Amino acid sequence: MASQDDDRTGAQSFMSVLWSVLASMFGVQSNRRREEDFAHGKPSHYIIVGLLVTVVFILTVWAVVQLVMKVTGF
Repeated sequence: MASQDDDRTGAQSFMSVLWSVLASMFGVQSNRRREEDFAHGKPSHYIIVGLLVTVVFILTVWAVVQLVMKVTGF
């Protein structure tokens, strides 16, 4: 199990990358966190997680639209 010191000096965890991507998508990413991401994160991890979050968001919007259309009779 990694300590907090290992997380700061080594690669970031999946949850850390996910939270950074979600925060940046909502526009609430702190400057300190952004600098940490650039210093310790791998761009490929952020691209992959960003694409996955975008796909999940699109599928969620599509599912809500389909549900509303079914309920309203369209």
